[in-house]
Amino acid sequence: MRLKNMKNFIVLLFLFSCAAALAPLQRGVLRAPPTPPGVKLPEPQWMVQYLDHFNKDSKTTWNQRYFTNDSFWDKESGPVFLLLGGEGPDNPAWLVADTEIMINAQKFKALVITIEHRFYGESHPTSDLSLSNMKYLSSRQALADVNYFIGVMTSMLKLTDKNRWVSFGGSYSGALSGWLRQLYPDKVVGAVATSAPVYAIEDFSQYLEVVSASLGSSSHGAECVNAIKEATTQVDSWLGNKNTWSMAERTFNISPPLESEMDVALAAQNLAGNFMGVVQYNKDNTAFEGRANNVTIEVLCSVMVNTELGSPVMRYAAVNKLMSGNESLDCNYKSLINEMSTTDWSHPLVMGGARQWYYQTCTEFGYFQTTDSTNQPFGKLISLLSYTDVCNQVFKIDATAIKNAITSTNAHYGGRNVTGTKIVFPNGSIDPWHQLSVVNDISPSVRSFYIHGTAHCANMYPPSPQDPSELTQARANITAAIGTWLQ
Repeated sequence: MRLKNMKNFIVLLFLFSCAAALAPLQRGVLRAPPTPPGVKLPEPQWMVQYLDHFNKDSKTTWNQRYFTNDSFWDKESGPVFLLLGGEGPDNPAWLVADTEIMINAQKFKALVITIEHRFYGESHPTSDLSLSNMKYLSSRQALADVNYFIGVMTSMLKLTDKNRWVSFGGSYSGALSGWLRQLYPDKVVGAVATSAPVYAIEDFSQYLEVVSASLGSSSHGAECVNAIKEATTQVDSWLGNKNTWSMAERTFNISPPLESEMDVALAAQNLAGNFMGVVQYNKDNTAFEGRANNVTIEVLCSVMVNTELGSPVMRYAAVNKLMSGNESLDCNYKSLINEMSTTDWSHPLVMGGARQWYYQTCTEFGYFQTTDSTNQPFGKLISLLSYTDVCNQVFKIDATAIKNAITSTNAHYGGRNVTGTKIVFPNGSIDPWHQLSVVNDISPSVRSFYIHGTAHCANMYPPSPQDPSELTQARANITAAIGTWLQ
């Protein structure tokens, strides 16, 4: 794979599907806010962790990275707010920007800590990412890390019963936050689980259903969705016949040429991914690498309904060009498997967390976003096999093992049947991941704040004058819940 495409693949995994990159899976990664100008980021700190919390005979340890901000902390009685890391490098910008956790930290005079997830960022429990080592990568081990971390920090900081812990997280780390409260209720008095996909599922066809509905909510409405459907009907026709693959290659600047049915599936994933990522992070109030959220649902739909650009498939190509920066679209499946098979910590796909997260989807969660639903406009070429074959080729995990792992995950955590107390689940209606979260109140203390018109983890970012009233109210409800937990 060319280096520029490799870099784009990392951006894909953290933002949205760049058309210039291989695109096996959309992630729900929590994007960090920009660092305020002139503000110094907290220095990394390290704590010794156990490699295997579930083997009493194992004494192997490693160093876990974390960051703190005690600017607002009342050491006598102030709480500790713990932001859990997810499927990527931890970013201390969360502790200095005007984020939800820091606004609440000032209000409640809290110490704020963010802890990096094992196997991501610079928290390396093992010498490499060989399969024999990756068996220690799981949400269960990560939660045990947090449990142990809280115990050590409580002793080290000489905390008392007055210094209560509250956990926070968004996306996968949002699920971890809710699960932490369920499994270790003696360690945290409450949990904010934003955009948390607590229900594991193999065929996540609902993802594209929400993408379709969200695109339909634009000012162009059904016209936008219908144009996409017309375009992908043509794309599926080209890609469904080897004799016409060249038509798709010319139209979408695909290079190297398509060689296999798996290449075809990657092409379909990339093209749909242009829309999937934009919808997921639509107007999320954070600049990232200069993008400043200029590409939104409205922008994509305005291209798809612009007849001056030609037929719907040519407009689909125009979206691809917009999202790729006019780079070629690399859909070589063999290259993907080769890159994902790396075990070196210094490899870009590892540094960004791609190999690690795909492993977790194969061994715990699934979350594979297919076109199996008829209630979406992105064709029929993104099959379950196009994802699970990566599990098999890269990690030697077959389809039966994937199904069993997902069943085990839901049995262990309960899926949407949350059994804990004092947990809130904020979700945005535009965010496809809300389909796997809790969107209705379960009990008086396990509540859902469903926010119309917002996308992935919107409540966690700095507020904006353009925020819808429901988002502002959701933030107030979260603050009120935290106040109740700390009484």
